[in-house]
Amino acid sequence: MALNLTQKERMLLEDQKKHEQVCIDKYNNYANQAQDPQLKNLFQSYAAQEQQHLNSINQMLNGRLPSMGQGQQQQTQQQNIPQFPQMQGAMANQTDAALCNDLLMTEKYVSSTYDTAIFEFTDSNVRQILNHIQKEEQQHGEGIFNYMQSKGMYNPQ
Repeated sequence: MALNLTQKERMLLEDQKKHEQVCIDKYNNYANQAQDPQLKNLFQSYAAQEQQHLNSINQMLNGRLPSMGQGQQQQTQQQNIPQFPQMQGAMANQTDAALCNDLLMTEKYVSSTYDTAIFEFTDSNVRQILNHIQKEEQQHGEGIFNYMQSKGMYNPQ
């Protein structure tokens, strides 16, 4: 199915493309800086998912609707939220904590930009794809939050 994007839709996708590239760059860069191997793996996994997001956006910008298997989406979404063993009294690595804080803030921002974009598209198929990407961004945030909380880096009150 060929997509005929409006100028505004194209502009919004270009913005999301830039956001996804920033996420890819940050996750890859931070994976190299992370001290904890568990965190390094988490960042590498999220970088790969962000690359998939970028590929989907590029397909839409090229006038093609990316294919997404509905059944696979649900399974993938549940598997991407890691659970970390609780570490009682462990001193959190300051570098890892700073990386996590920055990425959590990034995911909050990127998720909010998808919220705006979703409402601006006329094609419901594109809206569904953007909504799927937004849910994965939120899951990345949840995974980072879970990691931080398990390591004593984040204490919601």
